[in-house]
Amino acid sequence: MTALWWVRHAPTHARTMVGWSDLPADLSDAGLLDRLSGFLPAKAPVVSSTLLRAIVTADAIRGDRPLLPPDPDLREMSFGDWELRSHDEIAQEDPVGIRAFWDSPGDVRPPGGESWNDLRMRVDAAADRLMGLAPEIVVVAHFGPILTQIQRAGGLTTRQAFAQRIDNLSVTRVDLGNGRAEPVNHIP
Repeated sequence: MTALWWVRHAPTHARTMVGWSDLPADLSDAGLLDRLSGFLPAKAPVVSSTLLRAIVTADAIRGDRPLLPPDPDLREMSFGDWELRSHDEIAQEDPVGIRAFWDSPGDVRPPGGESWNDLRMRVDAAADRLMGLAPEIVVVAHFGPILTQIQRAGGLTTRQAFAQRIDNLSVTRVDLGNGRAEPVNHIP
């Protein structure tokens, strides 16, 4: 079975709902990027989502590791009409919708966006395609996709998965064969 080393991309510093928007990442913490690269398995191939913040983070931590083509199924959740808007803005316009989105995660979609279950099915398919390619793979992705795989490995409810903290440039190792996710949110 393949162990996936999920890395959350470097920060964008946005204070809005950022899904498929291609915001740049702040790669200024060279020390942390070096520690992160040194912590990850030395020969593991690296794959990222197709969003710029994940691609540049993957390039920054890759070292001599082989690089796989970026995968669009590893992108963050699509927030549709809520994209790049603050929680407060959305709550003023659609208080019922935003409350349902956070309180009843699963099938609730932002207008024109994806539900949690849509995201999970997409990321599960991407993770399944990676299985067996190598014993270990580094996956540079986003908050939502990482949470879906913690949920999957641990058989957690969506609300339990949402309780996990996933910081930028943190590592979460998921072994689906053993049903384990550890460490979670490790900062080297």
